[in-house]
Amino acid sequence: MTYFFETYGCEMNIAESAAVEQLMISRGWTKAEHPEEANIVVINTCSVRGSAEQRILGRLGYFAGVKKVRMLNPHTKLRLEDMKYAAEFAKKNGAVPLNLVLMGCMAQRTLDTIQDDYPQIDYVVGTFGKYKFGEIIQNIENGGKGFKIKDEEVYTFAENSYEQGAFSTFVPIMHGCNNFCTYCIVPYVRGRETSRRVDQILAEIDFLTKANVKEITLLGQNVNAYKGEDGTTFPQLLEKICQHIDETKSSIKWIRFESSNPNDFSDELIEVIKRNPHVCHGFHIAAQHGNSEILRRMNRKNTREEFIELTKKLRSAMPDVQLVTDLMVGFPGETEEQFNDILTMMDEIKFESSFMYYYNPREGTPAAKYPDQIDIEVKKARLAKVIDLQSKHTTEVMQKRIGETIEVLADIVSRNNENELLGKTEQNERVAFAGEKKLIGTFVKVKLTGLNGNTFKGELI
Repeated sequence: MTYFFETYGCEMNIAESAAVEQLMISRGWTKAEHPEEANIVVINTCSVRGSAEQRILGRLGYFAGVKKVRMLNPHTKLRLEDMKYAAEFAKKNGAVPLNLVLMGCMAQRTLDTIQDDYPQIDYVVGTFGKYKFGEIIQNIENGGKGFKIKDEEVYTFAENSYEQGAFSTFVPIMHGCNNFCTYCIVPYVRGRETSRRVDQILAEIDFLTKANVKEITLLGQNVNAYKGEDGTTFPQLLEKICQHIDETKSSIKWIRFESSNPNDFSDELIEVIKRNPHVCHGFHIAAQHGNSEILRRMNRKNTREEFIELTKKLRSAMPDVQLVTDLMVGFPGETEEQFNDILTMMDEIKFESSFMYYYNPREGTPAAKYPDQIDIEVKKARLAKVIDLQSKHTTEVMQKRIGETIEVLADIVSRNNENELLGKTEQNERVAFAGEKKLIGTFVKVKLTGLNGNTFKGELI
């Protein structure tokens, strides 16, 4: 039996796909080279933006054709070049059904209706129904047909989210969000915050140590709001993980975490990071906007001034820190003056990079009903200004680092040069340098010598 995953959206989706893949591997399944040749295709979906859902709907239409070809339907038109894999598979193997599974946030949002609209889907697995994959896999192995999966209210964490052979991996520690930002659909598809037990997290770290993993990223929709059932806070959890790594002489050297809410980035957390060398000094903290009134209307819990003060605290505690953020333009009612507050905040903080986008109404969220929606052309023009300024800041910030000798985790061979490796810095930047493949999965010293776009060029020391 073979499988194939198409994963869209955030790191949590990547981790959840990896966890389901582990289950399939444990049952002797192997990854298909092409989705058109698999026994099961799992599409792990995202609902954060409407464009992501439209792309997924396009893939559902495509796989409807693949399923017909796989069943030797002579009336199916080969509209896309990739359909040839399905046709060749059908000719070689006969009529073998393809089982199509929709999982993730879009699946949760449309749980009760999507199969009626897209009958090519065999199984719909919401964010709370992943534990059903064992039953789905067994049903496919037995030649059964798809079935409806009941929605659940309790989120279940997988034992591990390890991708085989990876030196860097995700460790989910909490799920859901209680913040209800007025533009965001996450609380509606991921539910309320649920934190994983400390012993389960440490058990996964032990598993990853045996797999020789070198770097982990602690994951949550609001990761630093973690609170264990025993009252453990996120700073306390981070301290425990660092101590456990040292006590067990783990292969894990670097710890990252995301996504961080500035409201939960406490002074205690900064102190824990400062005294624990395992915690990397690169942070993704979503600002979303630079105007306090817009932040209030977004239902963010911090002001512009409080966010800027947080960045100052981080840089005072860790002078080598690099900051990445999210920036949204065109929120309903945003005036030109309020928009300019994003630009002045960027100039003051100088983020190394940003995820930049214009406001996209999501059905079911309060902001989608706000009457003062911004014209799309205005949003595009404002976004272009933010992108241009961020590009300038990125080059400026990265240029200052040229000449430094730093530690790098070598992880893959460069696509552009087989004699060159790509690695990542503690600040989560990419570095290309000449090196032998045997260095992959090890920490090496590299001198930063230049820039190629947003990737450092370096020399192995």
